[in-house]
Amino acid sequence: MNKKSFGLDIGITSIKAVELGLQKGGFRLNACIVVPTPPKGMLSESPVDEEEMAQAIKKAVSDAGISGKRVNVALPENQVYAKVVEMPYLSDRELASAIYWEAEQYIPIPLTSVSLSWNVIKRSARPRTDEKMEVLMVGAPSLIVKKYQKVLSLSGLTINAMETETISTVRALTAFIPVNSVTPSIIVNIGTITTSLAIVIGNNLIFTYSLPIGGAAINRAISADFGLSTIQAEEYKKTYGISNGPLGQRIGKATEPIMSSILSEVKKAIVYYSQKYKDSRIEQIILSGETAKLQGMDRYFANSSGIGTVVANPWKFLNASDIPKEILDKAPDYSVAVGLSLRDYEH
Repeated sequence: MNKKSFGLDIGITSIKAVELGLQKGGFRLNACIVVPTPPKGMLSESPVDEEEMAQAIKKAVSDAGISGKRVNVALPENQVYAKVVEMPYLSDRELASAIYWEAEQYIPIPLTSVSLSWNVIKRSARPRTDEKMEVLMVGAPSLIVKKYQKVLSLSGLTINAMETETISTVRALTAFIPVNSVTPSIIVNIGTITTSLAIVIGNNLIFTYSLPIGGAAINRAISADFGLSTIQAEEYKKTYGISNGPLGQRIGKATEPIMSSILSEVKKAIVYYSQKYKDSRIEQIILSGETAKLQGMDRYFANSSGIGTVVANPWKFLNASDIPKEILDKAPDYSVAVGLSLRDYEH
């Protein structure tokens, strides 16, 4: 019996659950489901809406055939504060005290109302005098944490772990690359409301940043240009992409300001990296999230940045023949859920 936690990605528009299991030679996909998120989602404080959300999650888990009650869940990127910070070399005990002083510089709300966690991502065994350690610091408003705990408890589930969408995505896309890989890449996860950037060297996260632009902004631009509803705009986006034929080219032109804003932040992150690591360069852009698979999206980033760009496939570690085609076709949508489901298997 698989006693590991499953991954639950509660998005603005959809809920995704993924359960993995071990088999000889690797992993198998035990269960996977995607269902629409109730209209109010996790935004409403109404007990009625919270109950509706809980029932939607409970039904999705049941319909997927997931029997386990332990779950790993991601908090929305636009509601948490995450930063990789450099600090003097400290022991774990010293860090536990010092991290709060560091957090006060980056988290704009009182730390008394924040659940703070941290993880050392770089600390030399024999540091030089001037060498610093790197720490991933994550602060989540306590109200958000309690909200998720309440809704998932109403769903009959127990939270095993909470983390940010970026951490889940990075795990999903880097967990199975060779340990000695030092290829610098930037993961661009385009969500509904937020786009998050993560620079990784191999599978080590060294930079993370999010901006309040995502697929919904792209839909609004299409809606305004074509006179469509946002639902129709979403379908146009999926059907024609941003460069395919006359309609795709028109969509590309309508969404250029949005795409340009995302690209501008990507370029800033690349400049930051090149200044910090002068003997290295970003070698790859990985596009993740539901917007990543639009026709022409990878070409746009590659042509505009001069860096090879690929669309994320968090299922690469599984045998493709074991995964339904409708799931494979939307592979980048599942990065967060797959990363969450892999969490318990980390060494």
